[in-house]
Amino acid sequence: MSTPELTAALERIPGWFWPADQRLFEWFLSGGAQGDVLELGAYLGKSAVLIGAHLRQGEGFTVCDLFESDAPDADNNAETSRSYSTLSRQKFEQNYLSVHDTLPEIVHGPTSIILDHVKADSCRFVHVDASHLYTHVKGDVLAARAVLKGDGVVAFDDYRSEHTPGVALAVWEAVAGLGMAPICVSSQKLYAMWGDPVPVQRRLLEWLGTRADLWHTTDVLGDRELVRVNQRKKPKAAGASGAAAGDLDRLAAELRRTTAELRKVTTESQNTVQALKKAVRDVSLLGPVAHRAAGWLRRRSVSRK
Repeated sequence: MSTPELTAALERIPGWFWPADQRLFEWFLSGGAQGDVLELGAYLGKSAVLIGAHLRQGEGFTVCDLFESDAPDADNNAETSRSYSTLSRQKFEQNYLSVHDTLPEIVHGPTSIILDHVKADSCRFVHVDASHLYTHVKGDVLAARAVLKGDGVVAFDDYRSEHTPGVALAVWEAVAGLGMAPICVSSQKLYAMWGDPVPVQRRLLEWLGTRADLWHTTDVLGDRELVRVNQRKKPKAAGASGAAAGDLDRLAAELRRTTAELRKVTTESQNTVQALKKAVRDVSLLGPVAHRAAGWLRRRSVSRK
């Protein structure tokens, strides 16, 4: 399947897997030594479909997910109920088989059992996108380290999102204390390894230099370097830009008219409020006078009788 065909197939599958990461997955999966591939957390199969398109002869692909099953603890169960209530194994399999002829090996359960199904030192690429809770992500980090070959690569999703601090803590803790070496980051994923990242970064930078659709830069990260990658924004066509500018001018004019009308209505409302306040004050002042006048009239009427 060609890259455009695969991209079109991915667009039909719900999920969060942005173009920059699709290209990075393709690059990592197209190089390196022979080895199996593992995905922890599959959702509806968007990234699994791309991974499956880059398997080599004799390589195995294992996917581990809870799908619709209960989580092993209350916090994880609350997380899955809140964020993945529509997830099911059937939907994953349907999406995967819409592109590929056979399913990967599926471990239907928590990622904590993955080492019972995948051999140590057997994988060249691991994608971690399961629970966002620190305790579970820390376990996924250790599992990835166990199953990866010496030059294998792991990709962590949501390493920097504001709603996933547990992922950030577990990932950077692995960098600081477990010898994990970052290779590059996108806006959504961090790519790392337990081997030497420098040769991989050199090859990556050479490849990025040929990509018109991706921008990149290199930052200093302590005593090492980190490559940042993201999608390059497409320039707008002149005609489209002119039409957009015209639409914007019309919207601005309409906004100005609406603002003027609102100011007019506001002024009228303020005048009405002031008139009501004056009427209330007048009534308040006249009240005692009217009361005294009524009393005087009653007394006068009595005296005449």
